[in-house]
Amino acid sequence: MVIEDGKILDVVRSPRFAELPSECREVPGFICPGFIDLQINGAFGIDVGPDTKALEALSHVLPKTGVTAFLPTAISWPPERYTDFLGAIRGVTSSPGAAILGAHIEGPFLSLARKGAHDPANLQPVNLRLTERLIASATVRMMTLAPELPRAKEAIRLLRDGGVVASAGHTEASYEEMLRAIDTGLPMGTHLYNAMSPFEHRAPGAVGALLTDDRVRVGIIADGVHVHEGALRLAYQRKGPEGLALVTDAMEAAGMAEGEYELSGRRVRLENGSVRLPDGTLAGSALTMDQAVRNGVTFMGSPLKDSVRMASETPADILGVFEKGRIRPGSDADLVILSTEGMVEQTIVAGETAYDWRGESNVR
Repeated sequence: MVIEDGKILDVVRSPRFAELPSECREVPGFICPGFIDLQINGAFGIDVGPDTKALEALSHVLPKTGVTAFLPTAISWPPERYTDFLGAIRGVTSSPGAAILGAHIEGPFLSLARKGAHDPANLQPVNLRLTERLIASATVRMMTLAPELPRAKEAIRLLRDGGVVASAGHTEASYEEMLRAIDTGLPMGTHLYNAMSPFEHRAPGAVGALLTDDRVRVGIIADGVHVHEGALRLAYQRKGPEGLALVTDAMEAAGMAEGEYELSGRRVRLENGSVRLPDGTLAGSALTMDQAVRNGVTFMGSPLKDSVRMASETPADILGVFEKGRIRPGSDADLVILSTEGMVEQTIVAGETAYDWRGESNVR
């Protein structure tokens, strides 16, 4: 692989020694496209919020998990906090860390019945003016909403026309309501199975519509806590690696020891691999993307190449950033080198080493 100016210039199979550039190295294991996390609320003691320094710190630490690009995710907040959050993102200098591709706004137009860990005080009916303001920021790349709410279809059209990915989540939508939303232009489902109307044989619900309609892709949290192994296998077998994106939905407890943490000001506890509110409600995850890739192999029974695709090419396709998530001439030189066991040995962002397991990291 020949890299120049942050891009993949060429991919040469079985090169002759004389053809190799003067600066070259051989690496063991697998060279893969860098991972892209579409939903992350924090990690390694960092909580996503309207704080440029915190966002930069998260950007700099994520390459150790193979992540080269991500969407910092805001859950349901008061509207004014979104303005500050988007301003903080615009102020981030990520080099040499993972690139911030924009924001994922998860809420506040969600079903109260499926609120999960979202503060019900921050949920509100669909507000088209707020939707237009978020689109106009040119920083929002994805927005999760409940498509059964009044005026949700108008919001989906606005998001689609504004280049923002509308995603169904925290929803009580019926099977038929979800299909109508997909007809409107909804292309995505947020953390399949979790916080949505379940599949039943006489009422397939949101899960049934998202699983069976090939027009829509879905994110999934493969931590073994949010979704049973059997349900993970079903999603992989039905959607395939091109229709299923691994997401972490991680929060600040990811990569940390068991104990008390916060998710957007709400007290949570990490214990036995799960993060929960005091009432037992799941509140994000402690999953890292490299572990999600390994879990794809273990839990879903997918080959490693499919698991990598679900963490790289498929998320890139969802966002329409076709210069990322693949290894071919002209693509961004965002790469992760995995050992044969799937462990991250080195992460490269725009041609520069952002993480090296041997301690030769450029991350500051």
